[in-house]
Amino acid sequence: MGVDLVKILAQRGEKITVTSRSARKSEFKNVNYIQGNANDTVFLKRLLCRQYDAVVDFMSYSTEEFEARRDLLLDMVGQYIFLSSSRVYASSEEPITEDSPRLLDVTMDKEYLKSDEYALAKARQENLLRESGKTNWTIVRPYITYSNQRLQLGVYEKELWLYRALHGRTVIFPKAIAEKYTTMTLGENVARGISMLIGNEKAYGETFHITIDKTIKWNDVLVVYQKVFREIMGREIKIKYVDDLQPIYEVMGNKYQVIYDRFFDRRFDNSKLKNVTEEYSFTLPEEGLEKCLKEFLSNPVFKRIGTPEFAVMDRLTKERTKLSEIPGVKHKIRYLVLRDFPNGVIFF
Repeated sequence: MGVDLVKILAQRGEKITVTSRSARKSEFKNVNYIQGNANDTVFLKRLLCRQYDAVVDFMSYSTEEFEARRDLLLDMVGQYIFLSSSRVYASSEEPITEDSPRLLDVTMDKEYLKSDEYALAKARQENLLRESGKTNWTIVRPYITYSNQRLQLGVYEKELWLYRALHGRTVIFPKAIAEKYTTMTLGENVARGISMLIGNEKAYGETFHITIDKTIKWNDVLVVYQKVFREIMGREIKIKYVDDLQPIYEVMGNKYQVIYDRFFDRRFDNSKLKNVTEEYSFTLPEEGLEKCLKEFLSNPVFKRIGTPEFAVMDRLTKERTKLSEIPGVKHKIRYLVLRDFPNGVIFF
């Protein structure tokens, strides 16, 4: 979303500053990259010495971290746009609006509430903005976004499912997720929606989710991926449907993402956004996913693969990832232990 947003605003003629941990050069004269860690309060204070008309915050904070910088962000900018998430919502049989119940407000799971898991953290940070006594904020709640660099399947990133598929290995896919309805929005569409809220007085002190209102089953997402895979690779993605995803999410550490999001049907009403912005169309997921997967497969470059997830999938499918594919001795050992000794525990 961030890359697309910079491009949209640059082409609109805005003067833009982007923070980046690494040194970068811009293709646009009106975009300036500043190297630094935006999690560093000293760096942030120095950056905000110059008053900005708007700040779009793509950072992910713990609630404690956000509380410590909330006033600084609100005091030093004209409009603060906070990237929350539509994962904050509880399950709903009706299309979700911005006023639909949030998990934080309705869940009875005491163990979950003790955590600062992503959906809870975002909801708590939304509350901090509302309690600030200011209204120069806008909360944006995207849901699952995709691009030619991010292609999800259930809770899996492409570094898991697509990497395995390209190497001829099986992907474990839970039936309980396969039949659920989800919403997948092209990252560029979300960025365009954000761009329309910047400087928009109707957006001050308000919350918007920027999602397509069309739903798609995860199984139908897989159908799109299979179509592209057959066309380009000449073979099928090998899928093994299972009843239990627990062995996977236990090692991935995303238990709550599974049970409090991917096991829900998700359908959104985006009329509030349309009421305060000019009309624009969303790319249909079937078209966008096909295009993005084709673009990625034309030059496939993966980030580091997940050692624990591969170990569990290989154990369940009786397949083997080559040790040469796993970086570092420690990760190789961890892979072997998790694959061959499921009841063992190893610490590094």
